Amino acid sequence: MARTPTGAAVLQPEVTQAITDAVLHELAEQGYGRLSMEAVAKRAGVGKSALYRRWKSKDEMIAAVVTEFSVTRAAAADTGSLRGDLRETMQALIDWLAHPLFSRILPDLVAEDARNPDRSRSTRENIGGLRREVGEVMLRRAIARGELPADLDLEMGLDVLAAPIYWRLVVRRAPAEPDYVDRLVEYALRALGAQGA
Repeated sequence: MARTPTGAAVLQPEVTQAITDAVLHELAEQGYGRLSMEAVAKRAGVGKSALYRRWKSKDEMIAAVVTEFSVTRAAAADTGSLRGDLRETMQALIDWLAHPLFSRILPDLVAEDARNPDRSRSTRENIGGLRREVGEVMLRRAIARGELPADLDLEMGLDVLAAPIYWRLVVRRAPAEPDYVDRLVEYALRALGAQGA
């Protein structure tokens, strides 16, 4: 069994979780531009060195926390049917975008990305790219089962699945009624050219 070298920092999971929670709360309350390492450390009840042991900079810290928060909420559903997979995937997307903290964070990150092209690329790759990979696996599985056409435009299909939810929750700030997911699944099945839709 490998020993931790003498003098090496041991990252305690409960401290990391406290910092993660602090980052999300500070982002929601202060926004990207006004968030500071000092405020995160104070809220988490740790010294700034605990942050710098984990991340080199504010940008790296925010990217890591937001990516972890976002990607772990991407449903990797395999219910045995495209309809079931879409329902779980879309509900998970709604839960992510409507999360009490993240619903306040995302618009600020989108605005920051518009001002900072390097950040925008990071957001697209670290959040959007990883979430789209999960969605692509779902669509390819449906193609293999014969539920979707073999020549499905995957890029367009992924846009069709996510765009209505983003538009409704983030841009319009409209609620997702109790039957919204079921109605959206039926529209998506038709848009994707699903067999029997």
